[in-house]
Amino acid sequence: MSKNLEIKKGIVDDITSKMDKAVSVIFVDYRGINVADVSKMRNDLRAKGCEYHVYKNNLVKLALDKLNIHDFDDKLEGTLAVAFNYDNEVDAAKILNDVAKKTSLVIKFGLVDKKYVDDAEIKKLADLPSKDVLIAKLMGMLRAPAQNLCSVLSGPTRALTIALNAVATKQN
Repeated sequence: MSKNLEIKKGIVDDITSKMDKAVSVIFVDYRGINVADVSKMRNDLRAKGCEYHVYKNNLVKLALDKLNIHDFDDKLEGTLAVAFNYDNEVDAAKILNDVAKKTSLVIKFGLVDKKYVDDAEIKKLADLPSKDVLIAKLMGMLRAPAQNLCSVLSGPTRALTIALNAVATKQN
């Protein structure tokens, strides 16, 4: 086996491993984006625990075939970069969507939990609030009924306190 073939098999195995571990994988066309924007985007992705790599289309196709994910041949054309997100589905989508709005970066498609999602779904995913914001909203919704019940139950006590204060001020 030639040295070049061994290197390519190693790259395919690496891509397959990353896709298998990732909760979301986003494929982009990076043609026309300048070095400063790519550097900033890579740093932003790295800060969120994501990876960004440029691969040859054939190697990505082989990795997708190894994972039994098929029918993307028409999408794997032109320049191709892949963002792997290991922590949650949203972070990489948000960063790449922001960069796409400002530059010529094009989101092609993605995999969320190893299922195909088109570019429109990736953009919807990017518009979702962060996990922390969603948890805070949920906690607020769960707390509201108990808080309202306490307010209703303390109403008579509050009214009695106001009445007693009014009587005390009249006597003084």
